[in-house]
Amino acid sequence: MRSGVQTATVSADEAGMRVDRFVEARFPGLAFSHIQRIIRKGELRVNGKRAQPKQRLEAGQAVRLPPLRTEPRPPAQEADAGAKTRDFLKSITLYEDADVLVLDKPMGLAVQGGSGTTRHLDAMLETLRDARGQRPRLVHRLDKDTAGCLLVAKTRFAATALAKTFRSRSARKIYWALVAGVPKPRQGRISTFLAKETRGDDSFMRVARHGEEGASHAVTYYAVIDTAARQLGWLSLKPVTGRTHQLRAHLAHIGHPIVGDPKYFSRENWELPRGMQDRLHLLARRIVVPHPRGGTMDVTAPLPPHMRQSWNLIGFDVNRYDPIVEAPEEK
Repeated sequence: MRSGVQTATVSADEAGMRVDRFVEARFPGLAFSHIQRIIRKGELRVNGKRAQPKQRLEAGQAVRLPPLRTEPRPPAQEADAGAKTRDFLKSITLYEDADVLVLDKPMGLAVQGGSGTTRHLDAMLETLRDARGQRPRLVHRLDKDTAGCLLVAKTRFAATALAKTFRSRSARKIYWALVAGVPKPRQGRISTFLAKETRGDDSFMRVARHGEEGASHAVTYYAVIDTAARQLGWLSLKPVTGRTHQLRAHLAHIGHPIVGDPKYFSRENWELPRGMQDRLHLLARRIVVPHPRGGTMDVTAPLPPHMRQSWNLIGFDVNRYDPIVEAPEEK
């Protein structure tokens, strides 16, 4: 099915929304990755001008979409797939109320679509659209191979409030990682500039110079929770900023890359301990954020299966004291 040109006017309660999120809410049949693609190609217009990727809208503006082609599935197939997706989302829910949802994202499941990615959480959230047409939306991101706490806003009110929380760095995120070796000192602060670099079909973040084009400041606090001789370190991590691959790039930068990281692990002559799976040992362990309606949300995710296997093999105790709580607050 092919639609014609469509135009939507921004209402007062939609003012301040990012253009991609506005289109996602107004046109629920569109994949978020497709919305981003038509923005990049310059096919989405706001008041007649080419929309910018992170542009925020004002009340009364006209958002114009180009003709779109959709391939609807048969109703029975759609209903069956939707029920299975809702069951899956329920099975990984750590916390839920009328405004927010915290999911325990499995390792290997993408948060958003991209080149060659058709199964991702952002598309799954479409099955949770409520009677008023409001669709849960992502508040932040996790790498595909990072497991753990993923915060989702169920209402437009919550999405706006939580977006402000993340922009002001009021959200506290704590990660656990298993790394090669043991950092010295055992507690510290990593501060660098990071820039994206592309090599062939692959891209990664590299440490860059201050003032370099495309470079962004990144700050991470770390603390060693426990060790296995001098070969492995169990680290708790508190990122102040939220750059792409920040923790992975930072730990590789100080010479202690995350075990199982296919992109940043570069230690020579290092062998994976017997019995461990060669998968990224990084968990979004805990998220503490002000709730949009008041009070505080504090949600913790369990170790994913491959990390639980490693913890059992080494003999780490998940209830051991986490010294990252002593890391200073920084904005």
